[in-house]
Amino acid sequence: MKKSDLPRKDCAACGRPFTWRKRWARCWDEVRWCSERCRRSARARKP
Repeated sequence: MKKSDLPRKDCAACGRPFTWRKRWARCWDEVRWCSERCRRSARARKP
């Protein structure tokens, strides 16, 4: 399967698009961030 055929989402923290990864196969609907760094920065901004 080509990478261009995989599902995509926009990161909740930085807004950049990211594609599906095999490790997210079971929880793709719950994935909101493109990386651990974005997840941490989004939580740090929250009051």
